Amino acid sequence: MLEEGMLSFALLGAGWVLWLLVGLSILCIAVSIERAIYLVRDGTQSGALSSAMDAFLKNGDASALQSSLAKAGGMEARILANGLELAPHGVDAVEKAMTSTATAEKLKMERGLSILATVGSNAPFLGLFGTVLGIIQAFHDLAENTSEASEAVMAGISEALVATAVGLMVAIPAVVLYNLFSRWVKGRLGRSESLADLVLARLHG
Repeated sequence: MLEEGMLSFALLGAGWVLWLLVGLSILCIAVSIERAIYLVRDGTQSGALSSAMDAFLKNGDASALQSSLAKAGGMEARILANGLELAPHGVDAVEKAMTSTATAEKLKMERGLSILATVGSNAPFLGLFGTVLGIIQAFHDLAENTSEASEAVMAGISEALVATAVGLMVAIPAVVLYNLFSRWVKGRLGRSESLADLVLARLHG
């Protein structure tokens, strides 16, 4: 009973696997577009941030920096602003507030990237799985129609190998996009950490 059920499943062929891979590729494209829009819109303008930081490093006016950060907006500004809100409570409180805010912002920026990583690492195996199913179907057709044996097997195997190619076509862009977004997030966080260190150093001074 179990063997018959598994055979029936295997004889479905590679068609449904190909559609699954197409669906995953569309999902990756949607996630990439959404993440790119989010990261672009949530960025702090470098010019306004640099001007505000230069003024703060010269005069040490935390309230003026907070006002400038509120106007600038964006992830980097939020991290600094949340820390400066606790400036009356000491530098340690400012540092902890910035660190916790940076952690929360990192989680927001990385949302959805696990989908790209999962598809990138598993799409080749899905393609291989589809190829195996296609080959099983080809040999099953061979057993039922021996008069056109070689032609049936070659056609079935060639169709089955398409699944492996499609799996790689889905996986490679997914991995590339995941790496690009990861570097983007790390760069943003590194910039925020550098700015936070400058603010803390000025407050210490």
